[in-house]
Amino acid sequence: MEQDDVGAEQIDADVGNIFEKIDAWLDGFLRLLPNIAVGLVVLVVFWLLAGWIGRVLARQGHKHDRPSLGDVGGALVRWAIIIVGVMLAITIIAPSITPGDLFAGLGISSVAIGFAFKDILQNMLAGILILLRQPFQVGDQIVSGGFEGTVERIETRATLIKTYDGRRVVIPNADIYTDAVTVNTAYDTRRSQYDIQIGCSDDFDKACKIMVETCAGVDGVLNDPAPEALPWSMDADGNTVRLRWWTKSARADVVQVWARVIRDVYNALDKAGVDMPYPTRMVLFHDQTEATDGDRTAQREGWPANPEGENPGPARIESALSRRGGEEGKDGDRAGAPA
Repeated sequence: MEQDDVGAEQIDADVGNIFEKIDAWLDGFLRLLPNIAVGLVVLVVFWLLAGWIGRVLARQGHKHDRPSLGDVGGALVRWAIIIVGVMLAITIIAPSITPGDLFAGLGISSVAIGFAFKDILQNMLAGILILLRQPFQVGDQIVSGGFEGTVERIETRATLIKTYDGRRVVIPNADIYTDAVTVNTAYDTRRSQYDIQIGCSDDFDKACKIMVETCAGVDGVLNDPAPEALPWSMDADGNTVRLRWWTKSARADVVQVWARVIRDVYNALDKAGVDMPYPTRMVLFHDQTEATDGDRTAQREGWPANPEGENPGPARIESALSRRGGEEGKDGDRAGAPA
């Protein structure tokens, strides 16, 4: 019976102490209500101020023809102002927390966040540098990382390009900033070239003149700089002429003019009788049915098997060729003799 009384005393809850704790919390919350109200007002003011400043920076970027920089700069400034407003609101609500404590905690958190989001921060910094230095801008046609297309947007994390076949490619800004990038539309004009092979006996000057005159008359080819045709090499199958011309740098202009130049130059050379040779190859097939197949020292290249007797060896082949040549000479003499 005494043990039951001791157990009851051990599990007996102090209900009065619990209510005192709750009452203390409510009193503290009521005392902080003015601070909470002021902190919320400060946070709302900073929020509205951040939105207004962000919109002003974005409009300035669009006004100076740098919309991507305006959007990214406005977003960064907006979030920086909001963070300052949150820190100020915390110090108002909890006066025991000083701005120094917040900055110290922010510094430690920044290191942890930096390690956790290293790639994201690296791309963000690269995006900001790209927007500031502006090696290319929205609307330019670039080649980066094996992809070629038109720049659609430059964001803090990546650059978006639209390929010529209608696909979107998202390239991290860090890759663009550290790798080589070709900007095809950095200048107004762009040079194209094509190697054309003519016959070994054709006149270089005549062929070059036909190419230049024909190319200059193609719609889209610029007169300044003028087209030029240069004797470039003497190859096994013919002589090579390098034809070069200038067009507008946009991809559509380059491709369309290229097609017209190739078509018109080919027609002009063909009409003028200029030979345009193509490689010629001779292939000899070995008869695999002979008895010596497999013996590399006895195989004959390109000679059919002799069904009437022994297959001719190299010496017999040479003798057969000599006799055949003599017979053809006699036939020629008989054909040329008077009847």
